Amino acid sequence: MRRIIYNIISVTFSLVKFSLIKIFHWNTFKFHFIERFSPNTQVYFMGNGKICLARYVTAHTNTKLIVGNNAQLIIDENARFNYGCIITAKNYIYIGKGVGFGPNVLIYDHDHDFRAPGGKRKNFKKGTVTIGENSWIGANTVILRNTNIGANCVVGAGSVIKGTFPDNTLIVQKRETITQEIILRQDN
Repeated sequence: MRRIIYNIISVTFSLVKFSLIKIFHWNTFKFHFIERFSPNTQVYFMGNGKICLARYVTAHTNTKLIVGNNAQLIIDENARFNYGCIITAKNYIYIGKGVGFGPNVLIYDHDHDFRAPGGKRKNFKKGTVTIGENSWIGANTVILRNTNIGANCVVGAGSVIKGTFPDNTLIVQKRETITQEIILRQDN
């Protein structure tokens, strides 16, 4: 019963919050009436970027959606963001139907261009990110610019990925754990 009440509060809060955002970003923000966003989620517009949310998108506490000037962030039906996810679009990010995210997933469609005049603070290399429908992105994954993940993929927790991955692919980054005995010095 408690969960049902919380869901009703979240849907109502999201409707009110998104309606207020719509007033200020009439042409650049689209949402469906039934979205379940935690009250602690944040939506940022930097310039005239566009955010489109399809039906039944869910986001838990501390999720942030950030869109830059002239950028697009499109999230399709039934996408589910766990705690602490951050999606930052400076060009184009598309998230397909039914995509699920573990906690603390980061998605960036850009990199800092530290070699450009003015340094890393003002210059970015922009690309795109697309994630196909029904994919699962594991906890603490970082998805970088120019990444295309096909449909029905699974990305293992803690991965840092960039590139193109076909449909129905398991993406896991193995790391080697090295252990070594610590020998303490004996000072005389």
